[in-house]
Amino acid sequence: MIPRAPWFGGDYNPEQWPREVWDDDIRLMQKAGVTVATVGVFSWAHLETADGEFDFEWLDAIIEKLHAVGIGVDLATATASPPPWLALAHPDILPVTADGVTLGVGSRQHYSPSSATYRRYAKRLVEKLVARYGHHPAVVAWHTNNEYGCHVSRCYSDESAVAFRAWLQEKYGTIAALNDAWGTAFWSQRYGSFDEVLPPRAMPSFPNPTQLLDFDRFSSDALLDLHRMEVEVIRAGSNAPITTNFMGLFEPLDYWKWAEQVDFVSDDFYPDPADESSVIVAAMHRDLMRSLGGGKPWMLMEQATSAVNWRTRNAPKSDSQYRLVSLQSVARGSDGLMHFQWRQSNRGAEKFHSGMVPHGGENTRVFRRVEAMGAELAGLADVMGTEVEAKVAIVLDWDSWWALRQAANPAQLDYRRTVFAWYRALWEKHVTVDFARPGADLSGYDLVVVPTLQVVTDAALAAVAEANAAGATVAVTYQSAILNDTLGVVDGGYLGSWQDLLGVRVEEFAPYAFPDQFENAPAGAPTTTIAGELSGTASGWSEIVHATDAEVKATFTEGIAAGGPAITRRSGEAPAWYIATQPEGELMGAIADALLADAGVTPLVATDEPRLEAVVRGGKLFLLNHSDEDATVSVGSTELQVAAGEAAILSVD
Repeated sequence: MIPRAPWFGGDYNPEQWPREVWDDDIRLMQKAGVTVATVGVFSWAHLETADGEFDFEWLDAIIEKLHAVGIGVDLATATASPPPWLALAHPDILPVTADGVTLGVGSRQHYSPSSATYRRYAKRLVEKLVARYGHHPAVVAWHTNNEYGCHVSRCYSDESAVAFRAWLQEKYGTIAALNDAWGTAFWSQRYGSFDEVLPPRAMPSFPNPTQLLDFDRFSSDALLDLHRMEVEVIRAGSNAPITTNFMGLFEPLDYWKWAEQVDFVSDDFYPDPADESSVIVAAMHRDLMRSLGGGKPWMLMEQATSAVNWRTRNAPKSDSQYRLVSLQSVARGSDGLMHFQWRQSNRGAEKFHSGMVPHGGENTRVFRRVEAMGAELAGLADVMGTEVEAKVAIVLDWDSWWALRQAANPAQLDYRRTVFAWYRALWEKHVTVDFARPGADLSGYDLVVVPTLQVVTDAALAAVAEANAAGATVAVTYQSAILNDTLGVVDGGYLGSWQDLLGVRVEEFAPYAFPDQFENAPAGAPTTTIAGELSGTASGWSEIVHATDAEVKATFTEGIAAGGPAITRRSGEAPAWYIATQPEGELMGAIADALLADAGVTPLVATDEPRLEAVVRGGKLFLLNHSDEDATVSVGSTELQVAAGEAAILSVD
């Protein structure tokens, strides 16, 4: 449960400003309708000025000022950026890259997740904060660290090696079990004891694939263990809910596991105003956050009011872009809108990152837009706490993402882009999507899409088959069910038990060569044509497929797979599709239409404008027109116009 919803505010860093600015901050917060401020994210050096010397007077003062005007505090634990004195006294806290380079001080997140020294000092700081503010009435939530793994998601130091060995010993029990799982008979990699195992540091050729995957798993768990440490301290001294800010579809951390360790999911995301696809990427991230929390409301913890500072060119948001992506978050389950940051910095690496109060102050386009958004959000209070229903699920898996990223694969496949391609096709059909963890209960969904799920467990295989048996249409794509969870080829050959589910057998992979593999050739993914009932353009991939109990909907026209099945459909109580390539453009849209028709899923609205976003939450239909053209929308028997760059919010049954 998110307290005091809706939240409206952002990261507040009063330590960056002289105290005479603080009263003006409070005045402007009230003017903008701020309800919550995140305080203390990067304040460790101001809270502990030297080893064991704590100064809370300034934090006491600002919390009291906020509390006096009814603004809640999301209190951060400040552990994301250790002070310089700590790194100087204890250089063992610093992270080490795979090439053996020790990262230095002067930025942020300069700590190794496995450093016992860092953990000891971080825990002491959190204990001090909880002892002082654990029952303060202003504190509505706790915020551990900040964007775990954003800059240092993997550490290869000797201390990390020790922690990795301990993680492996707990996982496998014996070195014989590890040798079996890792397939160390290959390339004379057999280990005599856990003491011989190292992280996958820089090495002459391909690392052991399962070693790489286990190190990815370990690294995600090592950071999660830091979060758990802070949670344990907070729980002992406070009843306020605890969160930490995720970063959308973030490859280094398995957020399915992380979401189990927060009281509510929160997210930071900054869509690029110059990229027209970014609003769809943003929608995907919002739906993921909702899904991570099991459908419960989540919190948009950070967004920008205008430009950011880290891209090569940092485009500003227009007024309509700021409003639409903000309303998108609410429509897709967020119980508020938070920002980085409240007042735009005048020093440091993020001084060109926009804030709620820009360098120009309150008499600016940005601040006027913030005021308007605060008022509009307050008017949506009845939506807060409600959930969003979806009848379509996309299965999403970090193990497969990590495995596909490895070099020793049939082709370099971009898992994130593949998932996005399927999400986009459904978004453009005005269909709401949940994401599902492999092996999760899929009952209640009418359509289940499984894109490039290279790594599977028996539970994942069974869950999809059970969903199909219960009446859900299933669509599985290429490079799915190829490897088990130790990266051995699945029993029974590619697709494993899904061969019967799908009515196909995959004999061989046949990825197309990319032009940029060759000298003086243009870069870009190669395309091919597939022909049949579903015909059009596909890219990147083909394979030799045999339809054993399925209707062939399209065939390949080029390469060694020519004439063989590219798209199949097995009929039954519910259809099961196999897509052996990456559909593009109109073909992807046609496949989405066919899947939705099979599943009996109808779009929320009818419109010819694909960039018209439609979502229902809390009895309200949000219509967000991201296009430069006005859109005509049919909602049941009602037809209405939504102007370009505008939103309409309607009450629905």
